[in-house]
Amino acid sequence: MSRLLFALVVYLLVAVMVVLPPVLVFAAALSHGLRVAMATLADPDALSAIRLTMIVTGISVAINTVFGTMAAWTLAHFRFPGRNLLVVLIELPLSVSPVVGGLVWLLVFGTQGWWGAALERWGHPVLFAPPGIVLATVFVTFPYVTRTLMPMLAHNGREAEEAAVMLGANLWQVLWHVTLPGARLALLSGVLLTTARAMGEFGAVSVVSGHIPGLTETMPLHIETLYNGYQTVAAFTMAALLALMAMGVVMARNLTERRHGRTENTA
Repeated sequence: MSRLLFALVVYLLVAVMVVLPPVLVFAAALSHGLRVAMATLADPDALSAIRLTMIVTGISVAINTVFGTMAAWTLAHFRFPGRNLLVVLIELPLSVSPVVGGLVWLLVFGTQGWWGAALERWGHPVLFAPPGIVLATVFVTFPYVTRTLMPMLAHNGREAEEAAVMLGANLWQVLWHVTLPGARLALLSGVLLTTARAMGEFGAVSVVSGHIPGLTETMPLHIETLYNGYQTVAAFTMAALLALMAMGVVMARNLTERRHGRTENTA
């Protein structure tokens, strides 16, 4: 009886906290019909927000995949002074509010910051421009690849890598042909988590973007602008699109893990 009760409570919590919000978002988006909802996505500012979100996500995921893999490989295979401090620093974006990350970039690249005025004089502003949005997104999403990949690399050990080195392989050949194939599921999981997080980032991006419609508004920022402007259908339609994109990423991750599990069971 207690198991059934606990199961019912869990299902109720999931229904209220996880299932209900997306259902209400989609219902609000389609409240005036599918044609009206789709028409709001054809607005130039909406298209600009979607395009900027895709560009920023792609760049951020590429940067964090490369440097996150390097960090995970180093931390998994080597012991050195300051290693624990490096782990703490990598995990810092998970515990610090994203707004704090945005304020840090504001301090460094703002007009009153360390380098902001000089960069603006040279015609290369960082804040209130796409580069600042990329920096903020990279900051908040950096830990995911490293933290997902590091346990798998530690579990796999270094024997195969050392054998490859003995056979004459260089560092990049070892990483590409030995290390990453053995941890591809963990790497893909980290990449997909980074993608989902990057698409939905709001706090840090809000600080550094300037909320300029058509120029520096990502999809989450554009949703806020639409909602504050009482454009309810447009706001919920954009939110529904963002939710669909995030759910697609999560489904891809789950399917990949399930397929990998079936492959291991077959083997």
